[in-house]
Amino acid sequence: MNQPPHIELGKVAEVTFWFWVVKIAATTLGETAGDAVTMSMHLGYLIGTAIFATVFIVAVAAQIRTTKFHPFLFWGVIVATTTVGTTLADLLDRSLGIGYLGGSTILLLLVIGTLALWQRTLGSVSVSAITTRKAELFYWATIMFSQTLGTALGDWTADPTAGLGLGYEGGAIVFAVGLALVGAAYFWTRISRTALFWVAFILTRPLGATVGDLLDKPHAAGGLEMSRYTASAALAAFILVCVVLLPQRAERITR
Repeated sequence: MNQPPHIELGKVAEVTFWFWVVKIAATTLGETAGDAVTMSMHLGYLIGTAIFATVFIVAVAAQIRTTKFHPFLFWGVIVATTTVGTTLADLLDRSLGIGYLGGSTILLLLVIGTLALWQRTLGSVSVSAITTRKAELFYWATIMFSQTLGTALGDWTADPTAGLGLGYEGGAIVFAVGLALVGAAYFWTRISRTALFWVAFILTRPLGATVGDLLDKPHAAGGLEMSRYTASAALAAFILVCVVLLPQRAERITR
């Protein structure tokens, strides 16, 4: 007689509609906060990357050491990946002279390579299969690379001088449409849900990047010229309210 599957709770957030709402807000915060440190504070991309990389390492170490899902810690790590992703992408694209397309290509290969190695090593890249510390490391490495890739893609799409020149609004529309297509594929096709999750995860980052740039870039560059500090504080407050008030459950793991 077959035994019913045993359900456990994992350590990462369950993927729901509200997961994507908070994720997009977190990616937008990553853009405004990253720019606040590197540009408004005039610390530069290298120092900004060092600061946020340190925060990310401390946060992800705490996340991996914990034994259960903690919403504030989980989303804190997500925000840390978006901020370091912003400054790291800008460091690659601008300071090192690789360019948006070059940086995007390198980072895309890193994302694909990490997913391929994860699949080859553990047999699944699904968030519902994260049951070991090794799987967690692959999960956060993939997220880190995808967040950095998203920043580079967003800049490449929107920048009028070194990219496609669609502007921040145009770039946001492109990635919003892309996410809508992924949603349609989720509901009306049999495409792998795991593949759709990672595509959506990547696309939410450039959407947040272009929205963040739209908020804080000068009027002459097509932005709204909001204070980066004000925009970051408002986004952080929104995320905090969402984490407190919206359902935050751990991903269910079936054994």
